Amino acid sequence: MYFKQFYLGCLAHASYLIGSDGEAAVVDPQRDVDQYIEEARQQGMKIKYVVETHLHADFVSGHHELAERTGAKIVFGAKAGVTFDHVDARDGDVLKIGRAGMRILETPGHTPESISLLLGDPDDSGRPMKVLTGDTLFIGDVGRPDLAGGKGFSAEEMAGMLYDSLHQKLMALPDQTEVYPAHGAGSMCGRNISKDTSSTIGQQRQFNYALKPMSKAEFVQMMTTDLPEAPAYFSQDAELNRTGAAVLTALPAPAELAAPEFRRRAQTDHVVLDVRPAAQFGNGHVPGALNIGLGGQFASWAGTLIRRGAPILLVAEDRQGIDEAVQRLARVGIESVTGFLSGGMYAWDKSGEVAETIPQMPVDELRHRLNEGAKLQLLDVRRPNEYAGGHVPGFASVPLAHLEQGLSRLDRTRPIAVMCQSGYRSSAAASILAKHGFKEVYNVVGGFAAWSSVATSPAPRAADVSARS
Repeated sequence: MYFKQFYLGCLAHASYLIGSDGEAAVVDPQRDVDQYIEEARQQGMKIKYVVETHLHADFVSGHHELAERTGAKIVFGAKAGVTFDHVDARDGDVLKIGRAGMRILETPGHTPESISLLLGDPDDSGRPMKVLTGDTLFIGDVGRPDLAGGKGFSAEEMAGMLYDSLHQKLMALPDQTEVYPAHGAGSMCGRNISKDTSSTIGQQRQFNYALKPMSKAEFVQMMTTDLPEAPAYFSQDAELNRTGAAVLTALPAPAELAAPEFRRRAQTDHVVLDVRPAAQFGNGHVPGALNIGLGGQFASWAGTLIRRGAPILLVAEDRQGIDEAVQRLARVGIESVTGFLSGGMYAWDKSGEVAETIPQMPVDELRHRLNEGAKLQLLDVRRPNEYAGGHVPGFASVPLAHLEQGLSRLDRTRPIAVMCQSGYRSSAAASILAKHGFKEVYNVVGGFAAWSSVATSPAPRAADVSARS
């Protein structure tokens, strides 16, 4: 049996190609599907099935395009309620791929329709089975029970289903069964997912905090307490997966715009999205631009910070960056890129257009200013659990996802230094502040990680630096 995992780091997403005797199945595909088609071609296999373990909320799936391009049948759990031609999978069903069988385990809890897929190798019955667990069981974690949207279930009801699925289905498998989930560390579909991308049932039984001996009531309480907020675009992507996303080649290509036309459109209702690294953005950018760099969790933050359907103008280092941004935005259902700046910021400057800057402040300079009594506002835009786990004294907490709603807490007349964990999210935050009229904004280079790496330093004067409540 042929088995390959494809891992997409920016979305912490794992998908799979399974094949036997010239037939193949793709499980949980990302939206751009060329890699699966090419891999199947190279292995001499025809894709027979596209199987979704559930309606994904954090990305748009490529099941529709794969089926259209290969003739494969799309398979969903019977409770998914999808609106296009598909095969309903129920507990105990077996999908035949050549001589290999893929047995369906209904494992609701993360979503009502969630399924897991149990695989055995027909060429070697002595090898351990594999189970593809979707978002039901992660490495070191389990799926969140609060992403069911408007399906009529409470988080507590979903957590109860999850407990039963884990203990009656997955933990009933032999310890040597290999576990392959749909996500790794960084995904918002869990809370404590490991960086590992595979494990075994035995290892998870031993080390996964959510599988420690406890009652169902204790599990439900644990899984529904202090859940991180789900990004707003999750429900939109889940619905798009239910109805079937458009083929990527059908999306209109963005227009290449000279600086004067780019400026004209930017002054209307367009979002100017600059995808360059923070240092380049800070050195000079189109006034009012939002900075979300391609080097981080670009698509997730774009989905969080950009209103769905808003027309987008892109700024990148080169055409390759434009193409990458368009593709990665489409992976989370953002299809409204209308144009990009021809020649990038070099052409913008050469044409005489005005550029704005955001100074990049190293942590040693921040420490020096604070020790000298500078009356800086300090803003930490990490998530609440990160802030609670340790922060610089005097920094106010306003998470990036809620910054625009929290601007009233801040004083536009005072200089402000912005920090996150590494400097990536803080650059996005600094760009938002600049757009809203904050005149002296600093992005703290290296963020809390850089601050913490310095062994000793006097504490800042918290009374002078805290944000206005």
